[in-house]
Amino acid sequence: MARTTIIAGNWKMNKTAAEGQALVEALKPLVAGADAEVVVCPPFTTLAAVVAAAAGSKVKVGAQNVHWAANGAFTGEVSAEMLRDAGAEYVIIGHSERRQYFGETDATVNQRLKAALAAGLKPMVCIGETLEEREGNRTEAVIDTQVKGGFAGLTPEQMANLVIAYEPVWAIGTGKTATPAMAQETHAYIRKVVGQLFGPAAAAGVRIQYGGSMKPDNAKELLSQPDIDGGLIGGASLKATDFAAIVIPKG
Repeated sequence: MARTTIIAGNWKMNKTAAEGQALVEALKPLVAGADAEVVVCPPFTTLAAVVAAAAGSKVKVGAQNVHWAANGAFTGEVSAEMLRDAGAEYVIIGHSERRQYFGETDATVNQRLKAALAAGLKPMVCIGETLEEREGNRTEAVIDTQVKGGFAGLTPEQMANLVIAYEPVWAIGTGKTATPAMAQETHAYIRKVVGQLFGPAAAAGVRIQYGGSMKPDNAKELLSQPDIDGGLIGGASLKATDFAAIVIPKG
């Protein structure tokens, strides 16, 4: 069975409730005919407004993080059940910014992932190497470590309910460029590692997004690669026309 393309917009720390609602209202007619799954991931405070705006449309809603505990003394955190209650269907886990600024590790990614799956959320789990790791020819070693640690203890069936997002951290805001061929090479390697750990069916079925500054002008070429199944979009997801041009690439 062919894998369904999934394009997700990570709004990061942008958009108030009113702004998020306006963005979704502008986006809905632009992606109504899309073949891809379309997801937007607003900040927690904007989640409810975006869920209401997206209701009944092609646009699905996700969160940007989730805690591993169901409840308790974790000030500032949000549980998987809380996200479900707010209307979220998806959740980003292990984003490079969480790893860089907030101490995220493969072990905490694994805990968050299991909590999300147990609550019925669809996780988008981020992995990828830094510039230092890339230049040190450690890309494959980093991928191995992150996949083995982040997905430890999962079953092949659980792998079918998640998405992997490959973020070449070295190509984001550094002036370095990841060509479609380079992105494809790493996506293929990720799929190979998943196959070694969870079997060929899991490898063939899991969707792997590209999170390396996908934009309207490079989306079609990236999405045409055999192992690239979508995109995790940052800045370009904050404008309805730009995001829609990635969801439905022209040309």
